[in-house]
Amino acid sequence: MVCRYNQSMSSQPLELLHQLFGYEHFRGRQEEIIKTASEGRDTLVLMPTGGGKSICYQISGLLRKGLTIVVSPLIALMQDQVSALQQIGIEAAFLNSSLSAAEQRKVLDNVANETIKILYIAPERLVQPHTLQRFRNTTLSLIAIDEAHCVSQWGR
Repeated sequence: MVCRYNQSMSSQPLELLHQLFGYEHFRGRQEEIIKTASEGRDTLVLMPTGGGKSICYQISGLLRKGLTIVVSPLIALMQDQVSALQQIGIEAAFLNSSLSAAEQRKVLDNVANETIKILYIAPERLVQPHTLQRFRNTTLSLIAIDEAHCVSQWGR
């Protein structure tokens, strides 16, 4: 049974996995990854497509206080992830070139008001001085870089 997220939910990764995503068990090393990341330790995760990377950083971020930033170069993936998270009650948003200036300001205002728990952001948007300034007073739970192999400019 999948239910909607609220901040008073369990702080146990397996319970969140079941309550929010409807899975009974973690796959592979997901539980170890979530434990490491939710403790605030640097974590490098390499998984195949469909291996469950998203759940690792999503649950880790929910277990920690503050905003989870997910850097992703894929606009369609951001939109799909945010839509799925919102359906289960997680305050999520994306910030990329598909939004108007007014929509971008609204997202950044929601970040400042701490009403967003998970923010997907394009790499080029993240490094803009204005964006970095907006995050200066934000409590960050973690930063995840998703689909890093698609960010060819960063690899040079």
